[in-house]
Amino acid sequence: MAKVYFYYSTMNAGKSTSLLQSNHNYTERGLKTILFTPKVDAEMNEGQIHSRIGLKKTANIFNETFSFTDFFQSYSKNAIACILIDEAQFLTALQVKEICKVCDKKNIPVMCYGIRTDFRGELFPGSAHLLALADNLIELKTICEHENCTRKATMICRFDKDGNVIKKGNQIDIGGDQYRVYCRKHFRELTGII
Repeated sequence: MAKVYFYYSTMNAGKSTSLLQSNHNYTERGLKTILFTPKVDAEMNEGQIHSRIGLKKTANIFNETFSFTDFFQSYSKNAIACILIDEAQFLTALQVKEICKVCDKKNIPVMCYGIRTDFRGELFPGSAHLLALADNLIELKTICEHENCTRKATMICRFDKDGNVIKKGNQIDIGGDQYRVYCRKHFRELTGII
């Protein structure tokens, strides 16, 4: 029976690289996959899922009104080997329910890759629903960027152009250069949020 998987982490842990490797493994064996990336990220990356190590692949684009139910309506059971979704934190609650339904009814595994929490330490809506509904939760790990720290990074800090920590603002602000990842201890020391 097919399952929904949620691969989550902070930034710089290799989520997109892992997704693209999984896609390669399927397609190398002649199996059909369908890839998705959110509009907010696709606009910066020409509609492609991209990794920091240079791998990339064109994907279908979803926004907050996109219907996974409608998209997969015409596909028969087992016609697709796997659905892969990058930046899954940008899924809506309804879209998470839709991909679960597609997985269950069409027997298609769905592999979602995304960030768990934002720069304030709060869950993204898509991540919250994936944590609640996915069959398998897999944490991808990276290390804290604080000097000489080797703890697992679990938090993300946002910085302004002068290097000052930002504690308030819109949850979504695309652009990796102003973000850094830290363990909870150093996140607390830098932000005072927790």
